[in-house]
Amino acid sequence: MIWYGLLVAGVAAERVGELVVARRNERWSAARGARVSGQGHYPAMVALHTGLLLACPAEVWLADRPFVPALAWPMLAVLAGAQALRWWCVRTLGPRWNTRVIVVPGLPLVAGGPYRWPWLRHPNYVAVVAEGVALPLVHTAWVTATVFTVLNAALLVVRVRCENRALAASATLSASASAPA
Repeated sequence: MIWYGLLVAGVAAERVGELVVARRNERWSAARGARVSGQGHYPAMVALHTGLLLACPAEVWLADRPFVPALAWPMLAVLAGAQALRWWCVRTLGPRWNTRVIVVPGLPLVAGGPYRWPWLRHPNYVAVVAEGVALPLVHTAWVTATVFTVLNAALLVVRVRCENRALAASATLSASASAPA
């Protein structure tokens, strides 16, 4: 249980690191006339992800969930892969990466790193989904994994639609701004 608590604390620390990067990138974007979208769903996203980090150790402790090595080790590998994918996304997007939906008008879509595959338009969310399943299951917190996955799926429908609309609107504005008069 102590090791699992440390793992969850490590993921929480990683999330704090994400927020630091996001705040820095938000300032960079604002200086370039960025548009922020989707403010309505952001508090729900923060609450859901905070809930995941609290529910994982709570379920393990309250429901006396066992550590099952045959499940734990593969889930730990999935969790590590999810973190690697997330930071690959952060590195690829550079100052354009954020926890909020922020689009700088006039910038082309990123087509490198994990964004180079047209069938994988939102690789950061693949990392989020994998983490939401793997982190609880490292210590058999299956209720947390299930509840987070269902709620996260509903939230991601809203989030992805919001991002797609924001990116499309930015592309439309960029195209009209560069059209001959």
